[in-house]
Amino acid sequence: MVETTLHNPDAISTAEEARAIRLTRARRRSRNNIFRHIFLIICSLIMIYPLLWMVSASLKPDNEIFGTLWLWPSEFQWNNYVEGWDALVVSFSRFYMNSIIITVLSVIGNVISCSFAAYAFARLEFNGRNIWFSLMMMTLMLPYHIVLIPQYLLFLQLGWIDTYLPLVVPKFLATDAFFIFLMVQFFRQLPRELDEAAMMDGCSPFKIYWAIIMPLSIPAMATAAIFSFIWTWQDFLGPLIYLNDVKDYTVPLALRMFLSQDSVSLYGEMFAMSVLSIVPIFLFFVIFQRLIVQGIAMSGLK
Repeated sequence: MVETTLHNPDAISTAEEARAIRLTRARRRSRNNIFRHIFLIICSLIMIYPLLWMVSASLKPDNEIFGTLWLWPSEFQWNNYVEGWDALVVSFSRFYMNSIIITVLSVIGNVISCSFAAYAFARLEFNGRNIWFSLMMMTLMLPYHIVLIPQYLLFLQLGWIDTYLPLVVPKFLATDAFFIFLMVQFFRQLPRELDEAAMMDGCSPFKIYWAIIMPLSIPAMATAAIFSFIWTWQDFLGPLIYLNDVKDYTVPLALRMFLSQDSVSLYGEMFAMSVLSIVPIFLFFVIFQRLIVQGIAMSGLK
């Protein structure tokens, strides 16, 4: 075969053409990969630029923040972080603590109550299950502003205004239909044989949930916890409606206090505290992102 190839000019030419074609294709793929990476890098820089600008603004003097789009400060103002922490009538540590209390309680309430409701819709048989599930899904299409006034009147009658109760108690009553739907979809992927085997061993529905469903659903619950944490931490409208005392304000309300129409606005300190306000969200996501990946990977479990 080798001798035939060596003494056959056509075979040699064909082999060289094949190598040339493979080399051309490899160069084309390499060039396309380079362009693709350059495009993705540009898009990433465009998306991350506002965050970089905020960090840069937190280190600039006030007269330089809105004067240029250049990120590098002419002079680093590290004291923006020190002065911003105590610039308001209440220390920012108090606002941090208020947000932590509300957010932690909301996450716990959402995960527990929504997982209970999702377990009932996904694994239990009861009359009107499909109707109640459809009604629950319909609430996803209702804007928050529609129910805002009725809820406010209800909480006013209960005497809960200017307390954390309107922001926390509904979370323990499975009022977030999105998290229920998310967990229902996950619970339905778990094998029914697990429930049947547990029932044969004498387990009650709650025991099945506690010993079998919940351990297998940690990725889904972590996903719900992350979204609940982010949405509650950055919520501005809810605390604005129900909280009147400055000492009870959350971080988003406190950031708004740096802007004043009657006096000088503290832009540098505001951006410095804005940077600190996203640190808990970033850390919470980094800690639990592995569970989110597991939840996506397990979504195809049969």
